[in-house]
Amino acid sequence: MLFDRRRIALLLALAPGLLSLSAYQALGAYPDRIIKIIVPFAPGGGTDSIARVLAQEMAKDLGASIIVENKPGASTIIGAQAVATAEPDGYTLLMGTFAHAVNPSLNAKLPFDSNKDFAPVALIARSPNIVVVNPKSSFRSIADLIAAAKAEPDKISYGTFGTGTSAHLAGELFKRMAGVHMTMVPYKGSAPAITDLIGGQTQVMFTTVASAASLIEGGQLRALAVTSAERSPAFPQLPTVAETGFPGFEAETWYGLFAPAKTPPDIIDRLNKSAAKAVQADAFKKLSVNEGLVLITAPPQEFGRYYRSEVERWRKVVEDAGINVE
Repeated sequence: MLFDRRRIALLLALAPGLLSLSAYQALGAYPDRIIKIIVPFAPGGGTDSIARVLAQEMAKDLGASIIVENKPGASTIIGAQAVATAEPDGYTLLMGTFAHAVNPSLNAKLPFDSNKDFAPVALIARSPNIVVVNPKSSFRSIADLIAAAKAEPDKISYGTFGTGTSAHLAGELFKRMAGVHMTMVPYKGSAPAITDLIGGQTQVMFTTVASAASLIEGGQLRALAVTSAERSPAFPQLPTVAETGFPGFEAETWYGLFAPAKTPPDIIDRLNKSAAKAVQADAFKKLSVNEGLVLITAPPQEFGRYYRSEVERWRKVVEDAGINVE
């Protein structure tokens, strides 16, 4: 009986160490099956392309298969919900974008809490919007655009690729900071919006570098400025909107990985390091040129701070403009 008590006491003393060893062994096995990156957009777009190159390069580093699963719909909410409700084991990730930070302000009835139900993993890249006009337009600078908008309020219209998108909110931020009125015209995607801009149905657009670069180079669009805080490597000759007299103006598209909340920190750290390595690959650098990206991987904590700052920045713009998509 004494022996049994001693054996029980010994096992109890060793239990924490045994549990830690078990946890370490389980972590050491990660990843031991397919990892899935959910893209909340249809195949073929910029976010999809970035996720697929990222998956390809991270798979090499992690020694596991990584697949991309497209779950478009409801302004990225469907894809985000699939990740919010997934097991927090590092095998289901979200390729989050600007929309993920804006949705809490646009929709008070989200089926998840954007701050509590996700764990930031890695900021992958940022990209400015670019202010473009028809090459036949008299606007050759931001100053020209503002002068026209002030001379004839609401006569200037700007196309967007949807309500609440980066193109829309960049325009709303511009209107607020410049003190002008312009009419927003929503389209279902950047292609029809650009088509109408070229055709003269609208006068200006705040669009992505990827959607406009070839048209600018071909003379079908004229670029006035970029919306990032610093000049874009894709168009270094263009000023930022901030440089033209609006310090603090900044509106970017960004891409980052999220995991479900409560994913073990060691797994998040492993994924973060893998993503940071992936963006150094030649395939990613080539993609960055095509998409106008600035590759800027950041640790999870830094990405979390950036994400929260984006939520608050655009909440103010959405509230001031009275935008609601419910």
